[in-house]
Amino acid sequence: MQVQPKYFEKSQYIETLNGNKVSKSSILCGIMNIRLHGKTIIKPGVIVRGDLASVNIGRLSIISENTVIRPSSKKFKGSLVYFPQNIGDHVLVGEGCVISAASIGSNVYIGNNCIISKRCILKDCCIIADNTILPPDTVVPPFTYYSGTPGVYKEDLPDCIEQFQKEYTTSLYESFLPNTPVSKGISTPTKLPTTTT
Repeated sequence: MQVQPKYFEKSQYIETLNGNKVSKSSILCGIMNIRLHGKTIIKPGVIVRGDLASVNIGRLSIISENTVIRPSSKKFKGSLVYFPQNIGDHVLVGEGCVISAASIGSNVYIGNNCIISKRCILKDCCIIADNTILPPDTVVPPFTYYSGTPGVYKEDLPDCIEQFQKEYTTSLYESFLPNTPVSKGISTPTKLPTTTT
């Protein structure tokens, strides 16, 4: 799958040894509890709440602009308890989302402006349409398409969605390139002709 290159300002991103590209304008709270498994892109305005519980984000996953990733919680004996959050490989989360899922499988596409409520479980190879709100404790089966407010099952997905999502996220990662500085060649000043009167 061919994706148009998208360029970013190299000074605005931190690139780790295992290929993660993290925007300097994202906020990673509790960074010791956040694990990026490699070739993951965290775009500007993203907030990851690793201070609440551990957050694991798989390989070749992309978290788009202004999305909040926060672990699930539940009241237990009068206090709020947070649970570790796992996001699989080849996951694309759209812009402006709030993700409080307990777990998200691999090869998952979440559209723009979605709310994935507390303790939701998204299995492998599912699609959540733009502007969908999944209620708390929703379980999205594999190879299904959910949309709406509240998000409900709409249709089954073909088996090829797994390969498609792998190729799509890989292409997005490979086409996310740093701006190359424009080479400034040495130019020699030209002498303007003078007129005599």
